[in-house]
Amino acid sequence: MWSSCMALRGLQRIAVAPLTITKAVASKVQREMSTLPRVYVTRQIPPEGLKILKESGQVQFELWDSDDVPVPRKELLQKIRGVDALLCVLTEKIDAELLDAAGPNLKVISTMSVGFDHLSLEELKKRGIRVGYTPDVLTDAVAELTVALLLTTSRRLIEATHEAKTGGWGTWRTLWLCGYELANSTVGIFGLGRIGVAIAERLAPFKVKKFIYTDVAPRPELAKIINAEYVSMDELAKQSDFLAVCCALTPETKEICNKDLFSKMKNTSVFINTSRGGVVSQEDLYEALSTGQIAAAGLDVTVPEPLPTNHPLFTLKNCVILPHIASASYTTRNAMSVLAANNLLLGLRGKPMLKGLAL
Repeated sequence: MWSSCMALRGLQRIAVAPLTITKAVASKVQREMSTLPRVYVTRQIPPEGLKILKESGQVQFELWDSDDVPVPRKELLQKIRGVDALLCVLTEKIDAELLDAAGPNLKVISTMSVGFDHLSLEELKKRGIRVGYTPDVLTDAVAELTVALLLTTSRRLIEATHEAKTGGWGTWRTLWLCGYELANSTVGIFGLGRIGVAIAERLAPFKVKKFIYTDVAPRPELAKIINAEYVSMDELAKQSDFLAVCCALTPETKEICNKDLFSKMKNTSVFINTSRGGVVSQEDLYEALSTGQIAAAGLDVTVPEPLPTNHPLFTLKNCVILPHIASASYTTRNAMSVLAANNLLLGLRGKPMLKGLAL
């Protein structure tokens, strides 16, 4: 498994070599800077990635200098005109309108994300634009957060913290704030990739009895690592005490976690989603949680993001919602920015990206 810490060190070592600039050639370089490929960066990405772009001497770039507020669409459509490459994050919708605004110079898009549902892949393919993304380096961070969210939800830690703070902690009671254990449980994984395997590896020491999974097809090599059994979607719902969603958002998986799935789950089951909010019908999830069809849910992703504070899911004690922080560790976010920067530079030079999408 490629840890984010090892990945960051490795990516720094193989970073695209910067140009050597001495005083003797400084004036020449300054003259040539205006001819370097133009890049627009849609967010103040972590420093290791920006450092690579700055020190490469191979591009001139402008960025939306904020980490708190996404670049407004209107400004993005203006800034992207005539650029050769774009480094974006998942908040930017890369569609026909934006690609038309960019014009024919745009040859490379590098997204600092593992998901790419914000990219119109058909449009990019049609225009011959190369795409880089940042998988693998966030596997450990997402797996850790998924386990943390699962435990927080199943053992009702948010409720317990609230009770302790607000005076609800009275005398010891036999069934007060009881939750559900991992020991002797069946854990289901929907979408068995690197992250699903990493989650199972972390849960195994909790004495989980059985791992099951479903995917578009059996994945025996990955399943062997965690001794997981391939089952149908119906059986995944019926058997799982804990169901972790790790699949990509595609037309086939959109709202696949819906009333039909929840109706087959145990009323003691805990549902966890750290993939994409769009794979879940939130209305159906609310119904399942509020009626006791399932025991609890933990979400790191929603539709939309941020989820409005008056959304019905926030009214439920048995629903824990996080603000999409699965990859939010310093090491992982820096590794993602380094990989995104290297993908962009390699793409502009016509070389194979470290992680590129095959369109």
